Amino acid sequence: MYRARTRDIDVAVEPYYLEEQSNPEESRYVWGYRIVIENHSSLTVQLVHRYWNITDQNGIVDEVDGPGVIGEQPRLKPGDSYEYSSGCPLDTPSGLMFGHYDMQTDDGETFEVTIPAFSLDSPGLMRVLN
Repeated sequence: MYRARTRDIDVAVEPYYLEEQSNPEESRYVWGYRIVIENHSSLTVQLVHRYWNITDQNGIVDEVDGPGVIGEQPRLKPGDSYEYSSGCPLDTPSGLMFGHYDMQTDDGETFEVTIPAFSLDSPGLMRVLN
């Protein structure tokens, strides 16, 4: 589990390889990831926007930028949490994802909440340390 905290908003990410959707012979590797957002602040916040940077092992970057997550813009009162799952295909057996959410308070203030960087690694992938 990867974790980050910004202004008392926690984001935890758990990636997992989707073998049944992957096809290494055709350079298709697919991961799912589960995200839990917890509001430990004293403010009610709404997730209004998300940004993802997805980088494969060749350094090719794909950016995802748009409103909400999975078609929703969840509102979290103090103490609330929100969980969702999504997925990411790559042409390489490993990669890296990171990003941020734009949160908005009831007063209209917007601020970024960090999504921690996390690795996407195929099972059995041999690592070489330089």
